[in-house]
Amino acid sequence: MTKDIYQVIKERRSYYSINDEKVVSEEKIEEIVKYAVKHTPTAFNSQTGRVVILFDEENDKFWNIVEASLKKIVPEENFPSTKEKIDGFRSGYGTVLFYEDQSIVEKMQEEFPLYSENFPKWSEQSSGMLQYNVWNLLEAEGLGASLQHYTELIEEDVRAEWDIPVKWRFVAQMPFGKPTAEPDEKEFQPLYQRVKVYK
Repeated sequence: MTKDIYQVIKERRSYYSINDEKVVSEEKIEEIVKYAVKHTPTAFNSQTGRVVILFDEENDKFWNIVEASLKKIVPEENFPSTKEKIDGFRSGYGTVLFYEDQSIVEKMQEEFPLYSENFPKWSEQSSGMLQYNVWNLLEAEGLGASLQHYTELIEEDVRAEWDIPVKWRFVAQMPFGKPTAEPDEKEFQPLYQRVKVYK
């Protein structure tokens, strides 16, 4: 890594302008995603996170599915801007698909009935941490990414195309690539409104 963790956290942003230039190898992408999957915390060490990484033609295929699904529901006059957005995601280096394995969530609910209602929430929290960890690791390697949620719209088509287990619940998609434009300036609320400290 060429950046320290403070710099990575500060510079991680939503990059919508990306291309498919291979800043790092596919093997490196696979390595960092696996690292995040392995080391992201989960409730009771349940390890519910599941990930699919798509490169090249597989990446194109995924965003073609998204485009085709959106075309069915977006009014024709609004579709050009939708297509432009999807084209931007498709133009990247790859996409990470995030899932949560519901068979494990259900098993934990059975084994620990006292916390039954919490396991779906904890699964969501863990997925958020996994997404954030992957995002930061991509940033550390000089890649730009954004987080998308076309999940329910395309879940069945994606499951059929890549033979995704039925119990894997689709949570989010993260297209990534080499940044070709800087994101807008980010505004911050005053921290005194957000953090309380007692000594």
